[in-house]
Amino acid sequence: METVQLKVHHRPFCFSVKGHVKLLRLALTVTSMTFFIIAQAPEPYIVITGFEVTVIFFFIMLYILRLDRLMKCLFWPLLVFAFGLITAVCCLADGVLIYRKLLFNPSGPYQKKPVHEKKEVL
Repeated sequence: METVQLKVHHRPFCFSVKGHVKLLRLALTVTSMTFFIIAQAPEPYIVITGFEVTVIFFFIMLYILRLDRLMKCLFWPLLVFAFGLITAVCCLADGVLIYRKLLFNPSGPYQKKPVHEKKEVL
């Protein structure tokens, strides 16, 4: 009996369904970030959407360059976990610094002038 080996045909990432979905997600996220900027939304919305665009873009580049198949020595979930852990520590440190700033300056960043100081009229 003759063994027939089937050649596995890999479709390029950009032409696969997975690729189309990820590119559509990137386009949707960039559009929402653009709308946040135009509408002058609060800065955290714009920053978080910018982070999302960056992460999606780097994952698309990872798949296009086929780095997930070329670098077998890296354990990708561990790398993503380490990045998430570093991000969580930075967010915690940022929260502590904001808390300390609000604790020592509860009135906010604006300086309140005493009532008895009035503008002089010439």
